[in-house]
Amino acid sequence: MKKTILIGVSGGIAAYKAVEIANQLKKDGYNVEVIMTKAAQEFVTPLTFKTMSHNPVVTDMFDPVREWDTKHIDMAKAADVFVIVPATANVIGKIANGIADDMLTTTVMAARSPVLIFPAMNTFMYENPIVQENIEKLKRHGYHVYDTASGELACGDIGKGKLMNWEAVVKEIERKLEE
Repeated sequence: MKKTILIGVSGGIAAYKAVEIANQLKKDGYNVEVIMTKAAQEFVTPLTFKTMSHNPVVTDMFDPVREWDTKHIDMAKAADVFVIVPATANVIGKIANGIADDMLTTTVMAARSPVLIFPAMNTFMYENPIVQENIEKLKRHGYHVYDTASGELACGDIGKGKLMNWEAVVKEIERKLEE
């Protein structure tokens, strides 16, 4: 049976890298499901992820459904691993503080599979003590939060906060699935 990887995409410029991740995981034989925040859709379209994953993309908690279901619970139950990439300061803060106000954060609250969080944001945001406290809080609660890469960011700043290489993200996901 194919393993299911649930990818939550939040709204940062690194959202385009999540497309490569979804594409590679599908090529590697996994069932890939995608949830996008409203902000993520400003960077990449749901159609792009639908094309790469071969599955419908969930973008709204209140999308009409053809049959009765609790989509966020069903998706959380089906996931062998839940990946949030990119994870913005906003989504990290929401999860760390139990705020479930969109499909991504609501679904992660119901997750029982390992949750892998790959942050990506501006250096000053990443180094903000509140963001760092939220990351540490998530780690204490069993979430797997990965370090960022250093380098030139989309805004031109240089430093930490850059999403790690997409190939490395795929390797981490596959490693977690093998545990």
